Amino acid sequence: MFGKSKDDSDQLPATPEQHQLPAEAKSGEHASGDQISTISRGVTVVGKIVGEGTVHLLGQIEGELRALTVLINQGAKVEGDVVAEELTIGGMVKGTIHANRVKLNSTAVVEGDIFHRSLLIEEDARFEGSSKREDNAVDLTRTLTQRPAAGDVHTKANAILGNRKSNGAPSHDGSLNVGAP
Repeated sequence: MFGKSKDDSDQLPATPEQHQLPAEAKSGEHASGDQISTISRGVTVVGKIVGEGTVHLLGQIEGELRALTVLINQGAKVEGDVVAEELTIGGMVKGTIHANRVKLNSTAVVEGDIFHRSLLIEEDARFEGSSKREDNAVDLTRTLTQRPAAGDVHTKANAILGNRKSNGAPSHDGSLNVGAP
């Protein structure tokens, strides 16, 4: 009655469903040493993401995304700029795209400008914006290794501080922010 079963298959837990990568990721087009970073469903990242390999997006990004290869699945969303050598979109992108090879799958929704070397748009994909062909739409080796200069960071910080509204809290220099815009 409670004895061991001779069939081992009923004792092993069912394997969880694995996310399916697009055919491009499975086919071996990418180098074997290529690292894949995945942003899962239900995850929203706010800020700038820079990857040296492949970024596979199932969730949402609010900000800039830079990587060698970017795969945006159906249901995924990017609000911001995307820079990649190779970009495949099945979800939604609202922003400017700079990529040498761009593919809009049939489920893609893109609002913004696309700067590309080659552009493939499948039937039923939605694209509202402009498309401009450039021989070298992105020099990713330069873009990925580019670090902001100290002057740029300082300028951005001053611009942010200048746009703040007063809440009466003390500032970083110890003064009270009363009446300051």
